[in-house]
Amino acid sequence: MNPPKPHKKHNTNTSYPFTTTHTIKKKKKKTYMRTQQCHVMMFPWLAFGHMLPFLELSKKLASHGIKISFVSTPKNLKRLPSIPTNLSTNIKLIEIILPKVNGLPENCEATIDIQQEETPYLKKAHDNLQKSFEKILENDPPDFIFIDFSSFWVPKIAAKFGAKTAFFSVYTAATLAYMGPPEELRWGHKRKTPAAFTVAPEWFTFRSMVAHRPDYAPTMLRNLHVPDASGKSSGQRISQVIEESEFVIIRSCKEFEGEYIDLLEKLYEKTVLPLGVLPPVRKKEEVIESTWLTTFKWLDAKRAKSVLFVGFGSEYKMPVEQIHELAHGIELSGVSFIWVLRKPKEVGSLDILPKDFESRVSEKGVICLGWVPQMEILAHPSIGGCLFHSGWGSIVESLGLGHPLILMPMVADQGLNCKLLVEKGIGCEVERNEDGSFRREKVAESVKLVMESEKGEWIRKKGLEMKKVFGDESLHEGYISSFVSYLNRFKTTLS
Repeated sequence: MNPPKPHKKHNTNTSYPFTTTHTIKKKKKKTYMRTQQCHVMMFPWLAFGHMLPFLELSKKLASHGIKISFVSTPKNLKRLPSIPTNLSTNIKLIEIILPKVNGLPENCEATIDIQQEETPYLKKAHDNLQKSFEKILENDPPDFIFIDFSSFWVPKIAAKFGAKTAFFSVYTAATLAYMGPPEELRWGHKRKTPAAFTVAPEWFTFRSMVAHRPDYAPTMLRNLHVPDASGKSSGQRISQVIEESEFVIIRSCKEFEGEYIDLLEKLYEKTVLPLGVLPPVRKKEEVIESTWLTTFKWLDAKRAKSVLFVGFGSEYKMPVEQIHELAHGIELSGVSFIWVLRKPKEVGSLDILPKDFESRVSEKGVICLGWVPQMEILAHPSIGGCLFHSGWGSIVESLGLGHPLILMPMVADQGLNCKLLVEKGIGCEVERNEDGSFRREKVAESVKLVMESEKGEWIRKKGLEMKKVFGDESLHEGYISSFVSYLNRFKTTLS
């Protein structure tokens, strides 16, 4: 990896215009001393599907000797997994207090705490962090700040302290390429109707299935191009982040979606660096807590690859009607299963599942409410496939273990991830009704196809093939090592 080309807005007399002396207040200058150790600040969006990949990248970089400052709100920092002892000296968690705004409930600091319609108010509160964020930089300015899609205001603040900004996307390259170049993200000139979002965009230079279902297309149009209560649309945020960042980094690899990564670099006219998929690191000998011994004994008694893992992540709040239909579909399939179910707050424990469902499937299935040791369950030999929402993090975990996928995307980028996987022959999408709802018969049909049917053998085979990519720790460590070298070379040009 070579350092990026000069940004168009920079003075081209020098490749990397950078100085450690910057004007902070009128007629007053301050010099910021930097250590030889490379210092990266992480500032993810307030959703655990974003914070966790940022934390995973932090640990990878810290293990290579890079100093990390991870900035988020107090409640979110407390909910993150603990930092390994051997990395604690290189990773510092920094609290930033989320301001109160009308429309955002009390003590809500992440998307998991709120309803989807309240997200614009979380963005508004996030935007109001600017003064507090600048104060943090005054105390210990980093060399680089890695930001998420929402933090369009960070690059201008970073420039005051000589810090370079990079956009770290937790989305696939295919998703970013589908959303388009910065100009299209900002204005939406080429896609003005929902129908335009149901097909691959005109700037794709190759055949692709990546597009949204008709029922979700209006939501995508609105999210990208209609300003919400925060005053900006997501498209406006992302376009500014891309344009004002020095380079772009993505949680992906050339071996999986090389054509989309190459296209993205052309669309952005900027260096795009894949980091590998940041696969979760499992300890050689995981100790299972005693509370889970019964569950694992149940798994031990099942045939190899005979059990379906069902889970829709911690963020998506599935309505109880959909939970019931999904339950009937799983039961109808006749397949053994373990289901990690998140109970809606407004629904009582007795009403979350269909009447007598648990007694009918007592020998076939296990239902888990709340947290589970997911990676240990997925790694069990009896697990033979996954039924889930097509979140990128869950895809990485599942394919890293070679599991074939039954796909039921719900929100955001999940529909695009789903089409990418179907395009590559790795998964089967559950057929939906015109309004996006699903029927139990179609759930059962897809489960039986992937888990048992001879017709689904090709999907199971492709899942195993993907293990060679997603489960190859040395491959993805190579991406990180190359990126660390890139950062260190870049830092020397700034000295």
